[in-house]
Amino acid sequence: MTTASLDVPRIAQLCNALADEARVEIVARLLDGEKCVCDLTDALETGQSRLSYHLKVLKDAGLVTDRREGRWSYYTLARDAFLEAEELLSSLRPKATRSPKSGCC
Repeated sequence: MTTASLDVPRIAQLCNALADEARVEIVARLLDGEKCVCDLTDALETGQSRLSYHLKVLKDAGLVTDRREGRWSYYTLARDAFLEAEELLSSLRPKATRSPKSGCC
């Protein structure tokens, strides 16, 4: 498989979205279902603007979805995006344990 056959930009976007401890913590909090943004703010003991930034990164990557109800926003994990991430990351799994000698270097 060559890099041309990999979706490198998408892999990078997903990895970037999950490369921050706060965002991984948000994902962990959403594992058991939808949460109101106020519940996430309390659980993560963080400010609303910081939480909003992290939720936007996760949302832009397609890992979470939101819905509005009155003045509150509710967030949930996008299961399909995690299945996609699993598939994309598995495409990076090494095929061989050792490269054959190519006569280079």
